[in-house]
Amino acid sequence: MERRHFARSILAAAGAIALGAKAQEASPVAAASPAPAAPGLKPFLFEKDETFWYETLRSFGHIAYGGADFGEVVVTAQRILGGDYDSWHDEWRLTADRVAAEAEKSLAAGHAVSARDAFFRAANYYRSAEFFLHGNQADPRINAAYERSVGCFRAAVRLTGGAIAPVRIRYENTTLPGYFYRAAGNGGKGNKRRPTVVMHNGFDGSVEEMHYVAAAALAERGYNVLSFDGPGQPGPMHSEGLVLRPDWEHVVGPVLDHVLARPDVDARRVALLGNSLGGVLAPRAAAFEPRIRALIALDGIYDMSEKTLPMFGGQREVARRVLTAPSAPDIDKALAQVAAHDAQARWAFGHGAWVTGKGTARGYLSTLLDYNVADGVAERIQCPTLVCAAANDMFFKGQPEALYAHLTCAKTFLALDDTLGAGAHCHAGAQRLAMARIGDWLDATFAA
Repeated sequence: MERRHFARSILAAAGAIALGAKAQEASPVAAASPAPAAPGLKPFLFEKDETFWYETLRSFGHIAYGGADFGEVVVTAQRILGGDYDSWHDEWRLTADRVAAEAEKSLAAGHAVSARDAFFRAANYYRSAEFFLHGNQADPRINAAYERSVGCFRAAVRLTGGAIAPVRIRYENTTLPGYFYRAAGNGGKGNKRRPTVVMHNGFDGSVEEMHYVAAAALAERGYNVLSFDGPGQPGPMHSEGLVLRPDWEHVVGPVLDHVLARPDVDARRVALLGNSLGGVLAPRAAAFEPRIRALIALDGIYDMSEKTLPMFGGQREVARRVLTAPSAPDIDKALAQVAAHDAQARWAFGHGAWVTGKGTARGYLSTLLDYNVADGVAERIQCPTLVCAAANDMFFKGQPEALYAHLTCAKTFLALDDTLGAGAHCHAGAQRLAMARIGDWLDATFAA
Protein backbone atom coordinates (compact mmCIF):
# COMPACT_ATOMS: atom_id res chain seq x y z
CA MET A 1 0.00 0.00 0.00
CA GLU A 2 2.79 2.42 0.94
CA ARG A 3 4.62 1.83 -2.34
CA ARG A 4 1.44 2.29 -4.41
CA HIS A 5 0.85 5.63 -2.67
CA PHE A 6 4.40 6.76 -3.46
CA ALA A 7 4.03 5.53 -7.03
CA ARG A 8 0.99 7.77 -7.49
CA SER A 9 2.97 10.67 -6.01
CA ILE A 10 5.78 10.06 -8.46
CA LEU A 11 3.39 10.15 -11.39
CA ALA A 12 1.84 13.36 -10.09
CA ALA A 13 5.27 14.96 -9.78
CA ALA A 14 6.08 13.89 -13.36
CA GLY A 15 9.53 14.84 -14.62
CA ALA A 16 10.29 17.44 -11.97
CA ILE A 17 12.15 14.80 -9.96
CA ALA A 18 14.40 13.81 -12.83
CA LEU A 19 17.35 16.05 -12.14
CA GLY A 20 16.27 19.36 -10.72
CA ALA A 21 13.54 21.92 -10.38
CA LYS A 22 11.71 22.34 -13.64
CA ALA A 23 8.55 23.39 -11.88
CA GLN A 24 10.07 24.99 -8.80
CA GLU A 25 9.76 28.64 -7.89
CA ALA A 26 12.50 30.50 -6.05
CA SER A 27 12.99 29.39 -2.47
CA PRO A 28 11.04 31.48 0.06
CA VAL A 29 14.08 31.39 2.37
CA ALA A 30 16.23 33.28 -0.09
CA ALA A 31 18.42 35.85 1.56
CA ALA A 32 19.27 37.62 -1.66
CA SER A 33 16.79 36.98 -4.47
CA PRO A 34 17.47 37.93 -8.08
CA ALA A 35 15.34 40.44 -9.90
CA PRO A 36 12.16 38.99 -11.42
CA ALA A 37 13.10 36.83 -14.38
CA ALA A 38 12.71 38.24 -17.84
CA PRO A 39 10.90 36.16 -20.46
CA GLY A 40 13.04 33.18 -21.28
CA LEU A 41 15.58 33.23 -24.08
CA LYS A 42 13.43 32.04 -26.95
CA PRO A 43 14.72 28.95 -28.75
CA PHE A 44 15.17 29.31 -32.47
CA LEU A 45 16.03 25.63 -32.87
CA PHE A 46 14.11 22.69 -31.33
CA GLU A 47 11.34 25.06 -30.26
CA LYS A 48 9.26 22.15 -28.91
CA ASP A 49 12.11 20.19 -27.36
CA GLU A 50 13.50 21.88 -24.26
CA THR A 51 16.20 19.26 -23.73
CA PHE A 52 17.64 19.39 -27.25
CA TRP A 53 17.44 23.19 -27.22
CA TYR A 54 19.40 23.45 -23.98
CA GLU A 55 22.14 21.14 -25.23
CA THR A 56 22.33 23.19 -28.43
CA LEU A 57 22.54 26.40 -26.38
CA ARG A 58 25.33 24.74 -24.41
CA SER A 59 27.30 24.39 -27.65
CA PHE A 60 26.55 27.98 -28.59
CA GLY A 61 27.97 29.03 -25.22
CA HIS A 62 31.20 27.17 -25.91
CA ILE A 63 31.83 29.38 -28.93
CA ALA A 64 33.18 32.03 -26.54
CA TYR A 65 36.32 30.06 -25.71
CA GLY A 66 36.84 28.09 -28.91
CA GLY A 67 34.61 25.07 -28.38
CA ALA A 68 32.31 25.64 -31.35
CA ASP A 69 31.55 27.89 -34.30
CA PHE A 70 28.10 29.39 -34.82
CA GLY A 71 27.49 28.12 -38.33
CA GLU A 72 28.72 24.63 -37.49
CA VAL A 73 26.28 24.40 -34.59
CA VAL A 74 23.35 25.72 -36.61
CA VAL A 75 23.79 23.49 -39.66
CA THR A 76 24.29 20.45 -37.42
CA ALA A 77 21.19 21.19 -35.35
CA GLN A 78 19.10 21.77 -38.46
CA ARG A 79 19.84 18.21 -39.60
CA ILE A 80 18.75 16.63 -36.29
CA LEU A 81 15.29 15.17 -35.73
CA GLY A 82 13.90 16.53 -32.45
CA GLY A 83 13.79 13.96 -29.66
CA ASP A 84 15.71 11.37 -31.71
CA TYR A 85 18.88 10.36 -29.83
CA ASP A 86 20.27 8.45 -32.82
CA SER A 87 19.84 11.45 -35.07
CA TRP A 88 21.54 13.66 -32.47
CA HIS A 89 24.53 11.34 -32.32
CA ASP A 90 24.81 10.83 -36.07
CA GLU A 91 24.72 14.51 -37.01
CA TRP A 92 27.11 15.68 -34.29
CA ARG A 93 29.44 12.80 -35.14
CA LEU A 94 29.35 13.81 -38.81
CA THR A 95 30.29 17.39 -37.94
CA ALA A 96 32.96 16.27 -35.48
CA ASP A 97 34.55 13.97 -38.05
CA ARG A 98 34.60 16.74 -40.64
CA VAL A 99 36.17 19.30 -38.30
CA ALA A 100 38.71 16.76 -37.01
CA ALA A 101 39.71 16.02 -40.61
CA GLU A 102 40.21 19.76 -41.16
CA ALA A 103 42.43 19.82 -38.07
CA GLU A 104 44.56 16.95 -39.34
CA LYS A 105 44.91 18.59 -42.74
CA SER A 106 46.03 21.87 -41.17
CA LEU A 107 48.47 20.07 -38.91
CA ALA A 108 50.02 18.17 -41.83
CA ALA A 109 50.47 21.44 -43.69
CA GLY A 110 52.20 23.09 -40.73
CA HIS A 111 49.33 25.41 -39.78
CA ALA A 112 49.48 24.89 -36.02
CA VAL A 113 46.98 27.56 -34.95
CA SER A 114 44.33 26.41 -37.41
CA ALA A 115 44.89 22.80 -36.34
CA ARG A 116 44.66 23.67 -32.64
CA ASP A 117 41.42 25.60 -33.07
CA ALA A 118 39.79 22.85 -35.13
CA PHE A 119 40.87 20.12 -32.69
CA PHE A 120 39.28 22.08 -29.81
CA ARG A 121 35.99 22.35 -31.72
CA ALA A 122 36.01 18.74 -32.84
CA ALA A 123 36.61 17.59 -29.25
CA ASN A 124 33.50 19.40 -28.11
CA TYR A 125 31.39 18.10 -31.00
CA TYR A 126 32.38 14.51 -30.21
CA ARG A 127 31.40 15.18 -26.57
CA SER A 128 27.99 16.31 -27.72
CA ALA A 129 27.57 13.32 -30.07
CA GLU A 130 27.52 10.71 -27.31
CA PHE A 131 25.66 12.81 -24.77
CA PHE A 132 22.22 11.15 -25.02
CA LEU A 133 23.37 7.53 -25.42
CA HIS A 134 24.14 6.60 -21.81
CA GLY A 135 20.87 4.80 -21.19
CA ASN A 136 22.48 1.80 -22.93
CA GLN A 137 26.08 1.38 -21.86
CA ALA A 138 26.57 -1.47 -24.32
CA ASP A 139 26.28 1.01 -27.19
CA PRO A 140 29.73 1.05 -28.85
CA ARG A 141 29.16 4.58 -30.13
CA ILE A 142 29.64 5.96 -26.60
CA ASN A 143 33.27 4.98 -26.14
CA ALA A 144 34.07 5.63 -29.79
CA ALA A 145 32.94 9.26 -29.60
CA TYR A 146 34.36 9.79 -26.10
CA GLU A 147 37.81 8.53 -27.08
CA ARG A 148 37.79 10.76 -30.16
CA SER A 149 36.78 13.72 -27.99
CA VAL A 150 39.67 13.23 -25.60
CA GLY A 151 42.08 12.49 -28.45
CA CYS A 152 41.20 15.69 -30.28
CA PHE A 153 41.38 17.74 -27.09
CA ARG A 154 44.85 16.43 -26.30
CA ALA A 155 45.95 17.08 -29.86
CA ALA A 156 44.88 20.70 -29.35
CA VAL A 157 46.68 20.86 -25.98
CA ARG A 158 49.92 19.75 -27.62
CA LEU A 159 49.66 22.82 -29.84
CA THR A 160 49.39 25.34 -26.97
CA GLY A 161 53.13 25.69 -26.48
CA GLY A 162 53.05 24.21 -22.99
CA ALA A 163 50.35 26.56 -21.70
CA ILE A 164 48.18 23.49 -20.96
CA ALA A 165 49.48 20.07 -19.91
CA PRO A 166 47.67 16.79 -19.10
CA VAL A 167 48.20 15.55 -15.54
CA ARG A 168 47.37 12.44 -13.53
CA ILE A 169 46.33 12.98 -9.91
CA ARG A 170 46.82 10.25 -7.32
CA TYR A 171 43.48 9.18 -5.90
CA GLU A 172 43.01 6.16 -3.67
CA ASN A 173 44.41 3.19 -5.65
CA THR A 174 44.31 4.89 -9.03
CA THR A 175 44.65 8.31 -10.65
CA LEU A 176 42.26 10.98 -11.90
CA PRO A 177 42.73 12.73 -15.26
CA GLY A 178 43.18 16.48 -15.39
CA TYR A 179 44.88 19.44 -17.05
CA PHE A 180 47.12 22.11 -15.60
CA TYR A 181 46.88 25.56 -17.21
CA ARG A 182 49.83 27.84 -16.65
CA ALA A 183 48.67 31.35 -15.80
CA ALA A 184 49.02 33.81 -18.66
CA GLY A 185 51.97 36.11 -18.19
CA ASN A 186 53.99 33.64 -16.11
CA GLY A 187 56.73 33.81 -18.70
CA GLY A 188 57.17 30.05 -18.84
CA LYS A 189 59.52 30.20 -15.85
CA GLY A 190 57.18 28.33 -13.54
CA ASN A 191 58.77 29.80 -10.40
CA LYS A 192 56.38 32.61 -9.61
CA ARG A 193 53.61 31.57 -7.26
CA ARG A 194 50.21 32.44 -8.70
CA PRO A 195 46.63 32.27 -7.47
CA THR A 196 45.14 29.00 -8.64
CA VAL A 197 41.65 27.73 -9.37
CA VAL A 198 40.85 24.04 -9.01
CA MET A 199 37.71 23.16 -10.97
CA HIS A 200 35.49 20.27 -11.93
CA ASN A 201 32.32 19.62 -13.85
CA GLY A 202 29.12 18.02 -12.60
CA PHE A 203 26.61 15.30 -13.49
CA ASP A 204 27.28 14.95 -17.20
CA GLY A 205 30.14 17.21 -18.28
CA SER A 206 33.80 16.34 -18.79
CA VAL A 207 37.07 17.85 -17.67
CA GLU A 208 37.71 18.69 -21.32
CA GLU A 209 34.47 20.71 -21.45
CA MET A 210 35.71 22.80 -18.52
CA HIS A 211 38.19 24.40 -20.93
CA TYR A 212 35.29 26.18 -22.64
CA VAL A 213 33.32 26.79 -19.43
CA ALA A 214 35.93 28.42 -17.22
CA ALA A 215 39.52 27.16 -17.50
CA ALA A 216 40.61 29.18 -20.55
CA ALA A 217 38.87 32.28 -19.19
CA LEU A 218 40.61 32.20 -15.82
CA ALA A 219 44.03 31.25 -17.20
CA GLU A 220 44.01 34.32 -19.43
CA ARG A 221 43.22 36.42 -16.34
CA GLY A 222 46.46 35.32 -14.68
CA TYR A 223 45.26 32.29 -12.71
CA ASN A 224 46.77 28.85 -12.76
CA VAL A 225 43.99 26.33 -13.33
CA LEU A 226 43.85 22.65 -12.42
CA SER A 227 40.79 21.01 -13.93
CA PHE A 228 39.98 17.35 -13.26
CA ASP A 229 37.43 14.57 -13.65
CA GLY A 230 36.39 12.95 -10.38
CA PRO A 231 34.58 9.63 -9.83
CA GLY A 232 31.31 9.46 -11.74
CA GLN A 233 32.63 11.88 -14.35
CA PRO A 234 33.64 10.81 -17.86
CA GLY A 235 37.33 9.93 -17.48
CA PRO A 236 37.05 7.68 -14.40
CA MET A 237 33.71 6.25 -15.57
CA HIS A 238 34.98 5.25 -19.00
CA SER A 239 38.34 3.94 -17.81
CA GLU A 240 37.48 2.21 -14.52
CA GLY A 241 33.78 2.57 -13.78
CA LEU A 242 34.42 4.77 -10.72
CA VAL A 243 30.97 5.98 -9.74
CA LEU A 244 29.83 9.32 -8.37
CA ARG A 245 30.15 9.94 -4.62
CA PRO A 246 28.64 12.67 -2.43
CA ASP A 247 31.52 13.08 0.06
CA TRP A 248 33.47 15.17 -2.44
CA GLU A 249 36.01 16.34 0.12
CA HIS A 250 37.65 12.93 -0.26
CA VAL A 251 38.07 13.69 -3.96
CA VAL A 252 39.20 17.29 -3.66
CA GLY A 253 41.70 16.51 -0.88
CA PRO A 254 44.07 14.50 -3.14
CA VAL A 255 43.64 17.09 -5.89
CA LEU A 256 44.78 19.81 -3.49
CA ASP A 257 47.72 17.63 -2.41
CA HIS A 258 48.72 17.48 -6.07
CA VAL A 259 48.37 21.17 -6.90
CA LEU A 260 49.90 22.48 -3.69
CA ALA A 261 53.06 20.48 -4.35
CA ARG A 262 53.76 22.70 -7.35
CA PRO A 263 56.27 25.56 -6.95
CA ASP A 264 54.10 27.94 -9.02
CA VAL A 265 50.99 27.75 -6.82
CA ASP A 266 50.26 30.22 -4.03
CA ALA A 267 48.73 28.15 -1.22
CA ARG A 268 47.15 31.26 0.28
CA ARG A 269 45.11 31.85 -2.90
CA VAL A 270 43.53 28.57 -4.01
CA ALA A 271 39.91 28.62 -5.14
CA LEU A 272 37.53 25.76 -5.94
CA LEU A 273 34.94 26.07 -8.72
CA GLY A 274 32.18 23.49 -9.22
CA ASN A 275 30.01 23.56 -12.36
CA SER A 276 26.39 22.31 -12.55
CA LEU A 277 26.11 19.39 -10.06
CA GLY A 278 29.50 20.68 -8.97
CA GLY A 279 27.43 23.46 -7.38
CA VAL A 280 26.75 21.09 -4.48
CA LEU A 281 29.88 18.94 -4.71
CA ALA A 282 32.28 21.88 -4.39
CA PRO A 283 30.46 23.43 -1.38
CA ARG A 284 30.47 20.02 0.29
CA ALA A 285 34.24 19.79 -0.23
CA ALA A 286 34.82 23.34 1.00
CA ALA A 287 32.92 22.61 4.20
CA PHE A 288 35.57 20.07 5.23
CA GLU A 289 38.70 21.30 3.42
CA PRO A 290 40.32 24.40 5.00
CA ARG A 291 42.92 24.68 2.23
CA ILE A 292 40.22 26.09 -0.06
CA ARG A 293 40.45 29.88 0.27
CA ALA A 294 37.58 30.83 -2.07
CA LEU A 295 34.58 28.93 -3.43
CA ILE A 296 32.50 29.38 -6.60
CA ALA A 297 29.24 27.43 -6.99
CA LEU A 298 28.28 27.66 -10.67
CA ASP A 299 25.36 27.43 -10.04
CA GLY A 300 24.61 26.90 -6.36
CA ILE A 301 22.75 23.79 -5.12
CA TYR A 302 21.61 23.11 -1.56
CA ASP A 303 19.81 19.75 -1.79
CA MET A 304 19.47 17.47 -4.81
CA SER A 305 16.60 15.56 -3.18
CA GLU A 306 14.39 18.64 -2.94
CA LYS A 307 11.99 17.23 -5.53
CA THR A 308 12.00 13.70 -4.16
CA LEU A 309 11.43 14.31 -0.45
CA PRO A 310 7.92 15.86 -0.66
CA MET A 311 6.63 12.58 -2.10
CA PHE A 312 7.75 10.89 1.12
CA GLY A 313 6.41 13.43 3.57
CA GLY A 314 9.74 15.22 3.65
CA GLN A 315 11.32 12.29 5.50
CA ARG A 316 14.70 11.37 4.06
CA GLU A 317 14.92 7.96 5.71
CA VAL A 318 11.42 6.98 4.56
CA ALA A 319 12.43 7.90 1.02
CA ARG A 320 15.65 5.91 1.36
CA ARG A 321 13.82 2.83 2.63
CA VAL A 322 11.32 2.83 -0.21
CA LEU A 323 13.77 3.71 -3.00
CA THR A 324 16.36 1.12 -1.93
CA ALA A 325 13.90 -1.73 -1.33
CA PRO A 326 14.89 -5.01 -3.06
CA SER A 327 11.66 -4.85 -5.03
CA ALA A 328 9.28 -1.97 -5.72
CA PRO A 329 7.50 -2.78 -9.02
CA ASP A 330 4.85 -0.08 -8.58
CA ILE A 331 7.48 2.64 -8.26
CA ASP A 332 9.59 1.19 -11.07
CA LYS A 333 6.54 1.22 -13.33
CA ALA A 334 5.70 4.80 -12.34
CA LEU A 335 9.22 5.95 -13.10
CA ALA A 336 9.12 4.19 -16.47
CA GLN A 337 5.90 6.04 -17.27
CA VAL A 338 7.51 9.35 -16.30
CA ALA A 339 10.48 8.63 -18.56
CA ALA A 340 8.21 7.64 -21.44
CA HIS A 341 6.46 11.02 -21.37
CA ASP A 342 9.27 13.36 -20.26
CA ALA A 343 12.42 13.63 -22.36
CA GLN A 344 14.44 15.24 -19.58
CA ALA A 345 13.53 12.42 -17.19
CA ARG A 346 14.34 9.78 -19.79
CA TRP A 347 17.83 11.15 -20.26
CA ALA A 348 18.50 11.85 -16.56
CA PHE A 349 17.31 8.43 -15.40
CA GLY A 350 19.47 6.66 -17.97
CA HIS A 351 22.58 8.72 -17.35
CA GLY A 352 22.04 8.74 -13.59
CA ALA A 353 21.65 4.97 -13.42
CA TRP A 354 25.08 4.70 -15.08
CA VAL A 355 27.16 7.31 -13.23
CA THR A 356 25.85 6.30 -9.79
CA GLY A 357 26.37 2.60 -10.51
CA LYS A 358 22.81 1.81 -9.42
CA GLY A 359 21.60 0.60 -12.79
CA THR A 360 17.99 1.77 -12.37
CA ALA A 361 16.03 5.01 -12.18
CA ARG A 362 14.92 4.16 -8.65
CA GLY A 363 18.48 3.46 -7.57
CA TYR A 364 19.61 6.74 -9.08
CA LEU A 365 16.90 8.68 -7.21
CA SER A 366 17.94 7.02 -3.95
CA THR A 367 21.46 8.44 -4.34
CA LEU A 368 20.15 12.00 -4.67
CA LEU A 369 19.20 11.86 -1.01
CA ASP A 370 22.88 12.17 -0.14
CA TYR A 371 23.81 15.07 -2.43
CA ASN A 372 23.24 18.08 -0.21
CA VAL A 373 24.87 20.48 2.21
CA ALA A 374 21.95 20.33 4.67
CA ASP A 375 22.03 19.67 8.41
CA GLY A 376 24.69 22.26 9.12
CA VAL A 377 27.17 21.36 6.38
CA ALA A 378 26.77 24.63 4.45
CA GLU A 379 27.27 26.51 7.69
CA ARG A 380 30.73 24.92 8.06
CA ILE A 381 32.08 26.69 4.97
CA GLN A 382 34.50 29.40 6.10
CA CYS A 383 36.03 30.79 2.91
CA PRO A 384 34.50 33.63 0.84
CA THR A 385 31.87 32.11 -1.42
CA LEU A 386 30.27 33.19 -4.69
CA VAL A 387 26.88 31.62 -5.37
CA CYS A 388 25.79 31.96 -9.00
CA ALA A 389 22.14 31.79 -10.04
CA ALA A 390 20.47 31.61 -13.44
CA ALA A 391 17.00 33.12 -13.40
CA ASN A 392 15.44 30.59 -15.78
CA ASP A 393 17.39 27.50 -14.77
CA MET A 394 15.40 24.49 -16.01
CA PHE A 395 17.06 22.20 -13.45
CA PHE A 396 17.82 23.95 -10.16
CA LYS A 397 15.66 27.02 -9.87
CA GLY A 398 15.55 28.16 -6.24
CA GLN A 399 18.53 26.07 -5.19
CA PRO A 400 21.13 28.89 -5.30
CA GLU A 401 18.96 31.00 -3.01
CA ALA A 402 18.64 28.12 -0.56
CA LEU A 403 22.40 27.58 -0.49
CA TYR A 404 23.08 31.29 -0.06
CA ALA A 405 20.62 31.52 2.84
CA HIS A 406 22.46 28.82 4.80
CA LEU A 407 25.96 30.23 4.36
CA THR A 408 27.51 31.97 7.36
CA CYS A 409 30.81 32.86 5.66
CA ALA A 410 31.53 35.99 3.63
CA LYS A 411 29.23 35.50 0.65
CA THR A 412 28.18 37.06 -2.64
CA PHE A 413 25.12 36.26 -4.73
CA LEU A 414 25.47 36.62 -8.51
CA ALA A 415 22.16 36.49 -10.39
CA LEU A 416 22.11 36.71 -14.17
CA ASP A 417 18.94 36.65 -16.26
CA ASP A 418 17.77 36.63 -19.85
CA THR A 419 17.88 40.38 -20.26
CA LEU A 420 21.60 39.56 -20.51
CA GLY A 421 21.10 36.30 -22.41
CA ALA A 422 22.38 34.52 -19.30
CA GLY A 423 19.32 33.02 -17.66
CA ALA A 424 19.89 29.38 -18.67
CA HIS A 425 21.46 26.72 -16.44
CA CYS A 426 25.09 27.64 -15.71
CA HIS A 427 24.55 30.73 -17.90
CA ALA A 428 24.93 28.71 -21.10
CA GLY A 429 25.11 31.08 -24.01
CA ALA A 430 26.67 33.87 -21.94
CA GLN A 431 30.08 32.43 -21.09
CA ARG A 432 32.03 35.67 -21.58
CA LEU A 433 29.72 37.65 -19.32
CA ALA A 434 29.55 34.99 -16.63
CA MET A 435 33.32 34.56 -16.53
CA ALA A 436 33.85 38.32 -16.42
CA ARG A 437 31.72 38.52 -13.28
CA ILE A 438 33.33 35.45 -11.73
CA GLY A 439 36.86 36.54 -12.64
CA ASP A 440 36.27 40.02 -11.23
CA TRP A 441 34.97 38.51 -7.98
CA LEU A 442 38.05 36.32 -7.70
CA ASP A 443 40.35 39.29 -8.35
CA ALA A 444 38.68 41.29 -5.59
CA THR A 445 38.58 38.36 -3.17
CA PHE A 446 42.25 37.46 -3.50
CA ALA A 447 43.29 41.12 -3.42
CA ALA A 448 41.59 41.68 -0.08
